Amino acid sequence: MKKGLGFHSLVRELSECFLAIPDARQPKKVTYSIRDCLMSGMGMMFLQDPSLLQFQRRMQDEYEANNLETLFGVSEIPADTQMRVVIDSVPTEKISKIFPVFLKLLQRGRHLKNYNFMDGYYLIALDGSEYFTSEEISCPCCLKKESKTGKTRYHHQILQPVLVHPKMRQVIPLAPEPIQNTDGAEKQDCEINAAKRVIEKIRKSHPKMKIIITGDGLYSKQPFIEALIQEKMSFILVAKPDDHKIMYKMIENRDKLDNVRELEVSDDKGNLHIYRWTNGVKLNGNQSTQMVNYFEYELFNQELDKITYKNSWVTNIIVGKENVQDLVRGGRARWKIGRSRPSLALAAP
Repeated sequence: MKKGLGFHSLVRELSECFLAIPDARQPKKVTYSIRDCLMSGMGMMFLQDPSLLQFQRRMQDEYEANNLETLFGVSEIPADTQMRVVIDSVPTEKISKIFPVFLKLLQRGRHLKNYNFMDGYYLIALDGSEYFTSEEISCPCCLKKESKTGKTRYHHQILQPVLVHPKMRQVIPLAPEPIQNTDGAEKQDCEINAAKRVIEKIRKSHPKMKIIITGDGLYSKQPFIEALIQEKMSFILVAKPDDHKIMYKMIENRDKLDNVRELEVSDDKGNLHIYRWTNGVKLNGNQSTQMVNYFEYELFNQELDKITYKNSWVTNIIVGKENVQDLVRGGRARWKIGRSRPSLALAAP
């Protein structure tokens, strides 16, 4: 089982994925295959070179070039311009097919059991990130933003889903979703639209997986929650008072009637962990609003006599004394998504 997760086995799976990508170029004019260009790009990321140019300079050394051939099976390394042209021509979804393959290998090797969060569910965090910006360089896929001075800023973003667990230091990146403009679109693409595409793709790739989606306050809105329910996914989403004034007013009224439960836990570091929750509140004031369950958490440092952390979430999971601490850990685990940034390289259009 572990043999299939070794470095060379994973590189072989990657190579097969790249070989399956159709090449529309004229065979007589092809010097470097798509597979070799993409493998060279992976080599650059693996060796942590800051740019294609730096990578090319490194490959001028015979020892380094032999390393690339040994590790990734690349005998002829394309020049940086050729690499850029070929890689840019490959649609992101063609490369993204490798992510479910890797996840199935982890599942077959019984490593995914370490990421079982609660009641057989797996926790997937979502977060958007910008990886390119310029006021001069642009492409048809660029997002655009006008500054107060009237200048247009062009930028590229992705949405990155990551399998996380509160107790696991390692994270497992899933296929990133580009946030980009497309031909014929009347409105600019946005993180929420990308998130809807992501959960649909995740469900299609993993139809039987029990999933909890976690994310920041951007996601705790009715349209996205409805999309999650449609895909049969649960959620733990940050809910801020300024974004949910009607819901917080309801919670305040319940609190006055002693209908908000509370749990306090002290630790050996002088901290007091305060959990508060209530079930079955309206997300907003619309007649068709979703009913959600609310919980919040405060970390009070008794020595400093102040709150050092506070946050609140909504979920479709019934909250109680027996699971509120796990739910808070799940909500806070989304910060682990920062460990997945290398997969940004696979999102460039």
